[in-house]
Formats: sequence, C-alpha cells, structure tokens
Amino acid sequence: MLDSIVAMLQTLFTLLLLFFQDAPIGIVSPQPGATLRGQVNIAGNLAVANFSSAELAFAYASDPTSTWFIIQNFSFPILDTALATWDTTTLTDGGYILRLRVYLQDGSMQEAFVPDLKLRNDIPVSLETSTPQADSVSVPTFPASTPVPATVAPTFAPLTPLPVNPASLSEPSIYLNFARGALLALGIFFIMGVFFRIRRT
Repeated sequence: MLDSIVAMLQTLFTLLLLFFQDAPIGIVSPQPGATLRGQVNIAGNLAVANFSSAELAFAYASDPTSTWFIIQNFSFPILDTALATWDTTTLTDGGYILRLRVYLQDGSMQEAFVPDLKLRNDIPVSLETSTPQADSVSVPTFPASTPVPATVAPTFAPLTPLPVNPASLSEPSIYLNFARGALLALGIFFIMGVFFRIRRT
C-alpha cells in the first residue's frame, strides 16, 4: 500500500514538472553586463523533469583555466524564485561569470550562463554635488558702455538609473503561479483521497 502511494506521488511530481516545463532553466537576475556590489540576490529556475541535482557557481572572466567556485548546491528543483545570495565582499573587483548547471537522472546536464558581470566593491559610489546657493553667487557690476558676459548654466552628470528589482513580478507570472498552486492543491487532495480510500479497504 505504501509503495502505491509513493508511486502516485512520483507520478504527480513528474506531471507538475512537465506542467512547469514552459519556464526554461536559467538565471533571471542579475542580467549580463550588470554592475554588482555587496550581497547579490540570484534568482532563476532549475525545475525540470528527471531532476537529479544542480549547482550555482562563479568564475573569473579573465581566468584561462576556467576554474569554477561553488556558490550553492541544490538537491531539489526550484522554480522562479531566489536561488542563493552571493557574497561578493570577499572578491576583488573585476569581471565575473555565473553558471547554473542542472544534472538529470539520465546522466546528462543542462547549463545556463550570465557573462560580463562587473564587481565594484572597492570603488565608492559617486555622490551628486549639491547645487550652488543663489545668495553665494556674486554678480559683478559693469559700466553702461561695457557689455555684460552671458551667464553659463552649470551642467551636471546624468543620474545613474536604478537596477531592476529582482523581486518584482509581472501580471502573467502572478496568474501562472496561482494556476500552478491550484494544480498542486488539487493534486494533494487527490492523493489524500486515494490514501483514505486505501486505508478503508
């Protein structure tokens, strides 16, 4: 009886993974070319059918030996959520690459990369200079016959755009996750019903 329940759970889990198959394996945050500092939240998807294990790692972009350093290992699939927090404070500034590698039960694997990541922990954040006060500017006086030079307006560097919020959700993603949750709840009710029916017999 216990074997039949385990088999049903495995079948339901496989069906759920097939339902989630529309989300490809990959890292959704950070994006290629991003400038990072401090604690970096890494979000992505590694839920696939026949999942065995997975690992998240980084490498130096200029390293010819392609040595990878593990950030996090995974023993179960994760879908559209935070995978790990990468502490970059112990690393030197420069270019880096992220890799998500998923191992399948048949011995094959799938990989996703995020190249051209720039760590800038040692470079201070530039602060905008305060605008000059009007009363601190002295206006020279000239004789009536002397032309007054034109006032040159001060120029400021453009503001740095804020990075994309990795925790933001789009409306289609909310509906999709709601549908998946409903399907999972129905599957649990179905399994519980079968379990109680088996116990009665």
